[in-house]
Amino acid sequence: MEQVSNWFQYLMNSKEIIQTGGLVAITLIIFIENGFFFGFFLPGDYLLFLSGVFCGTKTLNAPLPLLLTCIFLAAVLGSLVGYLSGLYFGDKIQARPDSLFFKKKHIESTRKYFAKYGSQTLIIARFLPVVRTFSPILAGIVKMQFYKFMTFNILGGAIWVITLVGGGFYFGEKYPWITDYVEYIIIFFLAVTTFTVVKGYLNARKEMKEPEQNEIN
Repeated sequence: MEQVSNWFQYLMNSKEIIQTGGLVAITLIIFIENGFFFGFFLPGDYLLFLSGVFCGTKTLNAPLPLLLTCIFLAAVLGSLVGYLSGLYFGDKIQARPDSLFFKKKHIESTRKYFAKYGSQTLIIARFLPVVRTFSPILAGIVKMQFYKFMTFNILGGAIWVITLVGGGFYFGEKYPWITDYVEYIIIFFLAVTTFTVVKGYLNARKEMKEPEQNEIN
């Protein structure tokens, strides 16, 4: 049990992942987080940003073009796996009972984003934890046209990777002392993530109550 706990702590520690696992670990985690429902808890946004920071400070021994390419391919191919799993196993996925690594509410909250934003959800979702994981799966479940999915998948992946990794690289190269404040960077991203998720949840509840009130009236 202690080994499992230590493994989870390692997966959530972006700094340790980057320093010990390097480019391989970063690529694998982004691939899993973007394509498999059980990877929704993995670090995404701040892992990308910190990988850029450590690349800029030369702590991560990988050239920026290679880092960008590997993460971009991991994000796009991971989402493609999610899309295909939703396309071919959608009924089984939706019929799964809730567990530690799967919650039906994640599918439903993602469905609301699709109802509101359509295919653009695949771009917006890149910056939304949990929704980022389930949006390609739901795209497969609703049988979104493959070419349309891949267009938004590639576009969203490019914007996400260039923005966060590129931004992190800039700060790491220009302000190398930023590595002394890694914990604060993670807290910042977690705060933004929590705010976004809570706001989305409250908005979803509000939208669900409005039809009920209209029926009563």
